Amino acid sequence: QVQLVESGGGSVQPGGSLRLSCVISRSIYGTYIGWFRQAPAKEREGVACIKPRGNTGYSNSATGRFTISQDKSKNTLYLQMNNLNVEDTAMYYCAAGGTSCLGSGDYVHWGQGTQVTVSS
Repeated sequence: QVQLVESGGGSVQPGGSLRLSCVISRSIYGTYIGWFRQAPAKEREGVACIKPRGNTGYSNSATGRFTISQDKSKNTLYLQMNNLNVEDTAMYYCAAGGTSCLGSGDYVHWGQGTQVTVSS
């Protein structure tokens, strides 16, 4: 069983920044890990991922503003989010055991989520 615990969400004004963290109980060799988000009344969407070889992928909305990274010594995945806007308001989830970068249906293990709210 793989457990994922997110933290770092909160409320921020437009243009602000947040860094999300996700502690993963164990790594799964050869799979993708990523961040997803789901806003009210919307489908869950992929935000960013780290691919099995270590390179990264981003959604169009995240490109240039968000950075995904990991600290393997701490089994922790991060999402640095800059220049946030109100459209970024959502519950953010980390996921592991994926077979694609941004396909939510392709991930096996999920955290409980952390809320990000962007408002003035």
